[in-house]
Amino acid sequence: MTDLARSLRSRLEESACISAPEVVSDSTSADGTRKWLLDVGLGNAIETVFIPEVDRGTLCVSSQAGCAMNCLFCSTGRQGFNRNLTTAEIIGQLWWAEHALRAQRRITAENERVISNVVLMGMGEPLQNLDALLPALRLMLDDNAYGLSRRRVTVSTSGLVQQIDKLATACPVALAVSLHAPNDTLRDRLVPLNRKHPLRELMAACRRYLRHAPRDFITFEYVMLDGVNDSMAQARDLVALVRDVSCKFNLIPFNPFPGSGLARSPSGRIAEFAQVLIDAGIVTTTRRVRGEDIDAACGQLAGEVQDRTRRARRCDAQLPPVVAAAGS
Repeated sequence: MTDLARSLRSRLEESACISAPEVVSDSTSADGTRKWLLDVGLGNAIETVFIPEVDRGTLCVSSQAGCAMNCLFCSTGRQGFNRNLTTAEIIGQLWWAEHALRAQRRITAENERVISNVVLMGMGEPLQNLDALLPALRLMLDDNAYGLSRRRVTVSTSGLVQQIDKLATACPVALAVSLHAPNDTLRDRLVPLNRKHPLRELMAACRRYLRHAPRDFITFEYVMLDGVNDSMAQARDLVALVRDVSCKFNLIPFNPFPGSGLARSPSGRIAEFAQVLIDAGIVTTTRRVRGEDIDAACGQLAGEVQDRTRRARRCDAQLPPVVAAAGS
């Protein structure tokens, strides 16, 4: 950075560290999905995933080493939690992936980017790490940094209501909410955070967020679990739940992992479930399963985490029953 004063460069050298993430492994799926395992120190590693499409390239970024939310269907949550990532560790994933992909494709034009969309849907609950997340989002959006549109950056949350409100005023980007159940009884079991922020509070937060959102809808993510949350009655209950929230649904076929005790809904039932929502006028898509052969699919990211919550040990001792809730 020779355009900076020598005195400033000396101060930066003493007080700042500029370094690329350390890559532990680099895997590419048969479908072109690419996953990096990045070392974040003290026995912890996070995963970052690039998903290529015909019209866009999406990077799935992690925000924590592990996750404290403990959602029943998520491999990361089963693994436990160690710490929040720093702003540098969050934005460093985008920096590394863009440079690695440009080198792979031999792109030299500075204005030609491989990554067009960023989703904070990797390891961790992004809004639990809001202090580090906000500066990272601003760098992603800044024209003098990465220069993405607010519509092309998505933060996913399991439902931290106060933090949704803070994001709305501090740096509103596209919002995705991990819903996964049409009622509090079932969601309490699938997404334990619901016991603190029940659906009534979450839906109200979504309505408030829409006043600031760059898109005119909230995306609801809904993992399809065989015999648990995939009945037609539950689809109709979902329609009633979101009737006054402008939204679209992204149905996610469950990606199994050892010890989950859960199974993916059959494709026919997923299609029938989607049709109930579509018939009610709700835009509904079913996510393609990508990167499953390298454990890069939704819900499969596990990395390597020194779990200070000891959750994995507790989960192995007792898996909560969910099948009994199938008719709820």
